[in-house]
Amino acid sequence: MLKATLRSFLAHKGRLALSALAVLLSVAFVAGSLIFSDTVSRTFDRLFASTAADVSVQPKRDLVSARASGAVQTLPAALRDRVARVPGVAAARADVQVRNVVVVDRHNRSVGPTNGAPTLAGAWYPTRHSPVELTSGHAPRGPGEALLDADTAGRGHVRIGDTLTVQAQPGTFRVRVAGIATFTTTNSGAGLLYLDPAVAGRQLLGSPARATGISVDAAKGVPADRLRQRVVAALGADAGAYDVQTAREQARSAAASLGTFLDVVKYVMLGFAGVALLVGVFLIVNTFSMLIAQRTRELGLLRALGADRRQVRRSVLTEALLLGLVGATLGLAAGIGLAFGLIRLMGVFGTNLAAARMVIGWGTPVAAYGVGLGVTFVAACLPAWRAAAVSPMAALADAEVAAVGKPLRARGVVGALVGTAGAAALAGCAAATRTAPAAALLGVGVALTLVATVVAGPLLVRPVIRVLGGAFPALFGPVGRMSQRNALRNPRRTGATAAALMVGLALVSGMSVASASMSASFDRRIDKTLGADFTVQNANFTPFTRQIADRVAATGGTGLVVPQRLTRIALRLPDGGRVETGASAYGAGLDDVVHIDYARGGSAAALADGHLAMDATFARDHGVRPGSVLPVDFPGGRRARLTVGALTEQASTEGFGNQGGVFFGLGTLERYAPGGQDSALYVNAAPGTRPQDLRPRLERTLAPFPQVQLRNQTDYKKLVHDQIGVLLYLVYALLGLAIVIAVLGVVNTLALSVVERTREIGLLRAIGLGRRQLRRMIRLESVVIAVFGAVLGLALGLVWGVCMQQVLALRGLTAFAIPWGTIVAVVAGSAVVGIVAALLPALRASRMNVLAAIAHE
Repeated sequence: MLKATLRSFLAHKGRLALSALAVLLSVAFVAGSLIFSDTVSRTFDRLFASTAADVSVQPKRDLVSARASGAVQTLPAALRDRVARVPGVAAARADVQVRNVVVVDRHNRSVGPTNGAPTLAGAWYPTRHSPVELTSGHAPRGPGEALLDADTAGRGHVRIGDTLTVQAQPGTFRVRVAGIATFTTTNSGAGLLYLDPAVAGRQLLGSPARATGISVDAAKGVPADRLRQRVVAALGADAGAYDVQTAREQARSAAASLGTFLDVVKYVMLGFAGVALLVGVFLIVNTFSMLIAQRTRELGLLRALGADRRQVRRSVLTEALLLGLVGATLGLAAGIGLAFGLIRLMGVFGTNLAAARMVIGWGTPVAAYGVGLGVTFVAACLPAWRAAAVSPMAALADAEVAAVGKPLRARGVVGALVGTAGAAALAGCAAATRTAPAAALLGVGVALTLVATVVAGPLLVRPVIRVLGGAFPALFGPVGRMSQRNALRNPRRTGATAAALMVGLALVSGMSVASASMSASFDRRIDKTLGADFTVQNANFTPFTRQIADRVAATGGTGLVVPQRLTRIALRLPDGGRVETGASAYGAGLDDVVHIDYARGGSAAALADGHLAMDATFARDHGVRPGSVLPVDFPGGRRARLTVGALTEQASTEGFGNQGGVFFGLGTLERYAPGGQDSALYVNAAPGTRPQDLRPRLERTLAPFPQVQLRNQTDYKKLVHDQIGVLLYLVYALLGLAIVIAVLGVVNTLALSVVERTREIGLLRAIGLGRRQLRRMIRLESVVIAVFGAVLGLALGLVWGVCMQQVLALRGLTAFAIPWGTIVAVVAGSAVVGIVAALLPALRASRMNVLAAIAHE
């Protein structure tokens, strides 16, 4: 049996190659994502370990707020002297490092990173922990000089002696590049600007008496843990205000923040792997089912010679494991190549990883072979069970294809039960009033309806394909009629082949409906709420210097300017809960630039000193009423008791995802969290000035600030559409992968079908069917199968899209839209997929020798 299995596997290696390719793709994404994330993680672990001081003292960070508000948490620079006197300290430095700076050249062009990474500015302290070393020029001396990293200088074409403008929180100043420093470790993608330590505190923090941390080098022979304990003891009662960490703890904390980015990359790639696995299962099941059907006489002969059911089943599963072994091995190699490509791509965006130090942990090959062998084994179980059921009597007759004539009642019953459960879950999702239960029911409903459609798909083959191919006889004559009947001949095979394409199209159509609804909802919200003529925002939504607001207000023709600042807060609610969320602070004149629907109160009460506003639904869920006094934690450990002055009828006044829709006045934020920067400016033209006349003036004013962008309502809508488009591009990439594997499935099915119908094709050719007519017949069969899969996928995806929109509606995105252009393109594309998939099988069929085909057994 083992010899027979190996001979059978090698005899069908060409037919199995397409299935192995599906396994290869799925394994490649799994292995590539693991190798890439492990390599990045290990690289940055080395970076953090080599650049972290032995012990560091930093302000305690209770809330993650720096990126949101632009405020820099500091500590007294004099703390350095106190720490330096601790026994075991070899050296102590008062660090100054900020990330909210913008550096521009004399042409008002930003010389910072273009990949979203920050530009870090700090004091130049060359130590053994420095990530860079001075390679040309000299160290900065005095307030007019700076040091720039070589990568940033190369991108911005900056040379020693050039003058740069630095926009920092305290103000704007100019520096001359005195030297260039080169990275000695991995370049994380950030830009680095160094100033003289004597002036860094004043120019970057506004005061030489402030610092962002204290770095401590341990004396020789002093363990870092023991030194940390001594530093904490020296700080005494003040120790609770600071985070005191060893180098190992700093590296662990930095790695944890990096983990979020790595998780996104890993889950995206694993999503591709999941789609490849799901679609590949259909391909493998179909391939093995057809191979077993064609080998009915062979299997019957084995049974007649004494092979029992278990041996036949084991033979088929062994073939599947061999297929999985080959696919997994090739997939692991492809995964290494994919990881290498991602590493090189990171280099293009400024993060230079050493490809020679690629990390391939023991878990990667385990996962690769586990996925490759597991998916083929599971997919081959059903065909193997059918193979074991072949009777020894099948060797005596030219048996028909297995399972062609079997009734589909069992499939109908199972599909109906699972489909009913899925429909009930989706109905529950549509009726839900809270986001979390609705999302959970949506996930269950999507999974169950997908399974039900796959199971019951063969039942839909005859009625749907009769409609889809109904015009074939009239358009193509007998060739069209035969192509339609060929697709109807084996509903199970047709359903399984179309299911591979159906999965991808269901995903893309569902997400397209959701994204179109999101775009329409944001358009409606922008039209309804945004009343300002213009908004000024950073390109990547990070805060910007307050100097910009002053310049905008001083521009001729400018009327009202309302600044907005973001922060993080923690609310303590009457129901006992503590919610950490984002909040906004606005200046006076909010009603003139933003239209807010209030359930209780108004903007005057919301922006009053010591007051706040929140979403009415959120307030009701947590027992909050107008006049309620809520304890609020602000960044830096400051606490306040704010009165609820107004309730709004919007789930979020600041965009999708801001829990509670909390906002308050700028004065309240300045009292409890001073030092923040503006995240947006809402600008109206002065009376008598038209917005179109004001725009060129504002553009000239903002020319020295390339990090910010001026937008009107149309520009703002385009920005939202572009952001949603990023999600769609990911979905389209998943669709592309699914289509590639679906094409493989159609090619496989048609190729095996051609082999199965060799004698039939020979007879058709003998009675006058031309080569061109034969190719057309196979192409039409492929097209109708592909369009059938597209129709099922679109129908299922539209249902999913409607339910996704209901979940979005619970977050305030109530508009519903169907992207008809995408729908039409998908149907047309599926027909093209069918034509492409049929090219090789049709060509092979047309080249058959007529007499040899008639004599084929």
